[in-house]
Amino acid sequence: MRNRSLLFPTMARILGFDLIAARRVLFALAAAAVIVGCGQATTPAEGERRPEQAGQPIDAVKLAGRIAAARAAAATGNQEAVTEQVVAMQEDFRRAIKLADPARAVDRESARQAARQVEGVRSVAWLDRENLFVIVERNDQRSYATIDAVCLELEQLGDTLGVVVNLQSGAARNGDELEILSRNCQLAPGDRAFMSRHRQVDVVSPEVRDQHRRSQAQTLQDDDWERKNAEAMEILEKTTPSVHD
Repeated sequence: MRNRSLLFPTMARILGFDLIAARRVLFALAAAAVIVGCGQATTPAEGERRPEQAGQPIDAVKLAGRIAAARAAAATGNQEAVTEQVVAMQEDFRRAIKLADPARAVDRESARQAARQVEGVRSVAWLDRENLFVIVERNDQRSYATIDAVCLELEQLGDTLGVVVNLQSGAARNGDELEILSRNCQLAPGDRAFMSRHRQVDVVSPEVRDQHRRSQAQTLQDDDWERKNAEAMEILEKTTPSVHD
């Protein structure tokens, strides 16, 4: 069986020499899975291809099947099968806690080339080891659908849980259109991978942008009130008889 990175390095040594200890590891992983939660991951609509999704609760049925298979393998002395099941449970647990696999980090240059294959992408650059900056040709291409398309292109290169796509329109003409749309490839908007550093990519933070929008709306309301007040005063002056008449 080919080598794979493990979340817990000591596990490989345990599984290599002691099947009784391996059983204890199985129960420890099962307990951890219960803490994370049990449930079925949501599936996309039929025929719809979506990026891989992390952060879903561990599937209780699948976990039970893996534990049963590992127990059976341990009872018959099949060490390789025990290792395979434990590594699979580790992988499920890693994805449930949203931890990117550093051993499968996406190659940066390959990712740049792959992202450029997506329709509408004008340029691609890495801001740091996890933030990918993408400029698209039209405003309507600044969307989560485009982020999905970029992420799907990157999946063949490694674990996209370690990638955040930051999308900006190259046709923007105002502050709102210049706003950058960001999302981790495998998580919901605003969610971050475990131990991931948050990076403010937008020059103007969302809080400042929202405050500016509220200020603009209030200014428009004030201008509208002054205009209506002036019109009302003009009508009043025209319809009110003069005291000198």
